[in-house]
Amino acid sequence: MKLPWRVDRRTGLIAALVPLVAAVLAAVVVVGLRVGLAPEPEPEIPIADLDEIRERGYLIAATTFSPHSYFIYRGQPMGYSYELLERLGEELGLEIELKVIDTIEEMFAALENGRVDLVAHPLSVTGSRRERVAFTRTLYSTPQVLVQRGSDSGKHHHEPEERPAPIRDPVELNGETVVVRRGSAYYPRLYNLMEELGITIDLYEAPGELTTDELIRRVAVGSLEYTVADRNIAQVATAAHRNLDIETEISVPQPIAWAVSHDAPELLEAVNLWLSREQEQADYYVIYRKYFERRAEARALAEAGFFAVGIQRLSPYDEIIKEHAPSIGWDWRLLAALIYQESRFNPRARSWAGARGLMQLMPATARAFGARNPDDPRQSIEAGTRFIAWLQDYWEQRIPDEEERLRFVLASYNVGHGHVEDARRLAAEHGANAVVWSGQVERFMRKKMQPEYYRHSVVRHGYARGEEPVNYVRAVLSLYRHYTRLVGLTE
Repeated sequence: MKLPWRVDRRTGLIAALVPLVAAVLAAVVVVGLRVGLAPEPEPEIPIADLDEIRERGYLIAATTFSPHSYFIYRGQPMGYSYELLERLGEELGLEIELKVIDTIEEMFAALENGRVDLVAHPLSVTGSRRERVAFTRTLYSTPQVLVQRGSDSGKHHHEPEERPAPIRDPVELNGETVVVRRGSAYYPRLYNLMEELGITIDLYEAPGELTTDELIRRVAVGSLEYTVADRNIAQVATAAHRNLDIETEISVPQPIAWAVSHDAPELLEAVNLWLSREQEQADYYVIYRKYFERRAEARALAEAGFFAVGIQRLSPYDEIIKEHAPSIGWDWRLLAALIYQESRFNPRARSWAGARGLMQLMPATARAFGARNPDDPRQSIEAGTRFIAWLQDYWEQRIPDEEERLRFVLASYNVGHGHVEDARRLAAEHGANAVVWSGQVERFMRKKMQPEYYRHSVVRHGYARGEEPVNYVRAVLSLYRHYTRLVGLTE
């Protein structure tokens, strides 16, 4: 079989040919990661244990884009690792900073040089890996399976003849070519299998940037014959590729875990304590089934076109958003984050207060900024961006710092600039910095829920549910960070 790579037979490493490299690099550069010649070594940072992480205020976790770790679906961050990380952050009282890293080797390197605190990606626990990292308590166990096309797959791929029966005995892999992801636990398992069975497998490692999910897809479309995957990962893929056969196990169930540095024992203890508690709760297993066992949901994700691994879209309205974001000087992904927070990309959304449409404009605001029908996506986005432009003009003379000004604009979009001005006056009255939102004006916005503050003489607009704009600003900016990791600026 002719492989789509150039093979260095001394190392078993597969180097992509120029067209494949170009395609892979295009997809990766889009999400803001660098691939190409070996980068300059990153300077080592002292390993942070739990006390240092608490002092910093956030935990840095490495993960990757995949249908089971982290992705965006209809504008919402999702994934098995992502949902568990959210729960871990709540348990530890820490924000989670995600670093999206392409390969397992790069994740381990980032952990070893202090750039991340935790690898939150499902990792097979092996002896060689234990020498480099400290594994957490087991998340789950799953066997490794051979991924191949079924005997009737020609019906799906227009092959000239029906394929032979799938391999059921691993001995039948003798003389066959199997491609696995570089750095995965599948390579050593297949090597051991050759030793155990006395067979020879043409075994190659694909570049680490090509995920196991991508290799499975290539088996499904016929460009590869065989790969290996954890059974639960392969099960997800069969929802989209029904011609796959994943029935042949090549290992006993393998423990899967996350990893921390050997120099962070307190963090390891805290994560393990959290996991032991989580695994006593039904929700822990609901999350697992959601991403690994519910075939209908997996098929919907794969078929909907909002499944963000590589080149992707956020909503059906991306083109309109891209068209209008430049008029306010915004990255289109920031505008998309605001729209998602407002309406979940539902053009017929209605709020309890009467706001309507994608950008949840109140009737008077919609009319003032030109939306005759706020349920129409284009009219809503046009009017909403005009309103944002007005807010930017308002705050430009009042808030000198551009980043802080954005927070004032977002808060004003949510609650109205009058309430934000009240919070500024309260901040000034109490000795806080009235031109800084973060940690300053936002504190007094919260206090507008309390009578002694909303009845203060400097307040002109009375009571406000101050938690809402504070949470809104944080939610929009957090979602924007997710979007910048997953979606290219110019797509």
